[in-house]
Amino acid sequence: MTQVATRSAARRKRHERIRLHLAGDAARPRLAVFRSLNHIYVQVIDDASGRTLAAASSLEKELRSAGQTKTEEAKVVGRLVAERARTAGVERVVFDRAGFRYHGRVKSLADAAREAGLEF
Repeated sequence: MTQVATRSAARRKRHERIRLHLAGDAARPRLAVFRSLNHIYVQVIDDASGRTLAAASSLEKELRSAGQTKTEEAKVVGRLVAERARTAGVERVVFDRAGFRYHGRVKSLADAAREAGLEF
């Protein structure tokens, strides 16, 4: 069995494998999450047209000043992207965790987006 060189390479490989079966369309766009060491980014993407319908990240001006933990920031980002997606007319999405484990910041973002009205 071949091993992947780094953890990030293993995550990219998992993401490629997931994306073979997962795609967003006009009815259910893809909610794509990227988690870096310090920040979290999320986009609502219609893969059929190749357009980003809504986006949010922990780098936004109103979120940067608050002294919160990264998990708390992820909750705020989840609520924010759900608000923006609903404004864009999106109710249902397909969740793309991008090869990251579904726990911690990724889970808190998803739970907050569900509480704010997104269905997935």
